Amino acid sequence: MLETRAFYYLRHGETDWNRSGCSQGRSDISLNETGRAQARTAAEPLASCGIATICCSPLRRARETAEIVNRRLGVSIVKIDDLIECNWGVGEGQVQGAWYHTWRDGGYLEGAEPYADFIERALGGINEALQHPGPVLIVGHGGVYRAIKTHARLDMGFSLANSVPVRHDPPRTDSPRWTATEIEPC
Repeated sequence: MLETRAFYYLRHGETDWNRSGCSQGRSDISLNETGRAQARTAAEPLASCGIATICCSPLRRARETAEIVNRRLGVSIVKIDDLIECNWGVGEGQVQGAWYHTWRDGGYLEGAEPYADFIERALGGINEALQHPGPVLIVGHGGVYRAIKTHARLDMGFSLANSVPVRHDPPRTDSPRWTATEIEPC
């Protein structure tokens, strides 16, 4: 179950592999210049959100994004291993296609972390992040965001773009569902 605390999520900035449509998984790819600019742009609206802690994946693209954003925020950055992207085995470096849908539907993919295990691990990483002083900004990956969508019962068809900050608010008596709101640049 997802901790019932408001938090922010930011998918890492663009990499060359994102641009070419390749699945990165655990491949440790750096941001490209567009990704660095995206992170700088994302920092501005986040600066007014009162972020107390940034938690990020240990992969370079997420760490770089967190560090760029933190130049504006000036808070603690905590690396959380369970926020790392899924290991897609033979799918890494490949364009998402039938293999990805088979894996996501619970099918076997050589060398890959099983989908259900990945979602539960990622949820553990998210919940670990939410134990830190908040509001918390989680800087992670598109795959890890599926754990949030699954456990917060958000629209599974929504694809989180690179470096678009999203605020997540837990259910309340006047709003019985989780809500996710993109934070617009100033």
